[in-house]
Amino acid sequence: MTGTAPSATDVLIVGAGIAGASLAAALAPWRRVLLVEAEDTPGYHATGRSAAFWHESYGGAGVQPLTRASLDALDRPPADFAEQGFLTPRGALTLGRSVDAVAVDAFAAAFSEKGVAVDRISGAAVAAHIPGLRPHWCEAAYEAACRDIDVGRLHAAYLRAAKRAGASLVTRAPFRRARRMTQGWEVEVGGATIRADLLVNAAGAWADQVAAASGVAPVGIQPRRRTMLQLRLGVPVPADLPLVIDIGGAFYFKGESEGRIWLTPHDETPVDPHDVVPEEIDVATAIDRLQSVVDWPVAAIERKWAGLRSFAPDRLPVFGADRHEPRFIWCAGQGGFGIQTAPAIAALLAAQLGAPEPQGAIGWIDPSPFAASRFG
Repeated sequence: MTGTAPSATDVLIVGAGIAGASLAAALAPWRRVLLVEAEDTPGYHATGRSAAFWHESYGGAGVQPLTRASLDALDRPPADFAEQGFLTPRGALTLGRSVDAVAVDAFAAAFSEKGVAVDRISGAAVAAHIPGLRPHWCEAAYEAACRDIDVGRLHAAYLRAAKRAGASLVTRAPFRRARRMTQGWEVEVGGATIRADLLVNAAGAWADQVAAASGVAPVGIQPRRRTMLQLRLGVPVPADLPLVIDIGGAFYFKGESEGRIWLTPHDETPVDPHDVVPEEIDVATAIDRLQSVVDWPVAAIERKWAGLRSFAPDRLPVFGADRHEPRFIWCAGQGGFGIQTAPAIAALLAAQLGAPEPQGAIGWIDPSPFAASRFG
């Protein structure tokens, strides 16, 4: 283990990715918090491999309130948290072919009804956003408010804030098991045994394994592999190219720098939790799908990587006390939207664990749709 683990704490959080780090930062001013991480570096499997953006419609209508409520914290954080915001302009196109016009109409209408700023565009207006677009890709919903998120800086800011408030972080401390005691938990992590009043499961892809090793029924968190590529192109595609997402969920890509893009086939391959790597078939699929959309020659695959996204059965995040074990707290199932919703989820869950109720837009959110108690 790296770091000194106390023998006892109020709240022990398993997992120091964006979910655990943001919760630790929100809760540490009010409770003694210990954050434990199995890897050498927090955020190794998911947070650190994310091509994150703040995109209000991403994740669906059920997730959208958490995304919207998180905007101010990401864009205009308090001065004692960060010197500047974590967002930079991007814009997003939910793109379809001529045969997808009805689906794009429905997408734009559904999110417009929720107050999302969506412009329905067609034909030349779509092509103006994407140089080299093939003619049959002519229907889109444009969201100008989409921004990139500086994930590394945001994650580091949460870890710093947690530390300033008194939280402890121990890395190289894999969770072994937990035993329910009369007044809390006896938890084995690394080579230490720690007593905790509350045990928070923010273990991402390993969330169901942590539950099972604590004598708690899993809720069905499924890890899924997501493949990402950085391509150097043979044409001067602009760095500020919008985020382009297929209405059917078959790809997304966005500008990375002049003549370079990040691309994914939007794969969600179910896997057991482990250190995933990209499969060549997924790399080939991504490029094939890209070239069906634009006429850009690919000069080189400069990078390729894969990360883990984890979903509950209903694809909504899971946070709050377990249905049958109220001192076991879930903070899992954030899928691909965990970073853009982290401020809201952390504030709402921290309030359930002893922090003050959140104010502003976050305070208006009803957390019940995301409660762990929804699972039997």
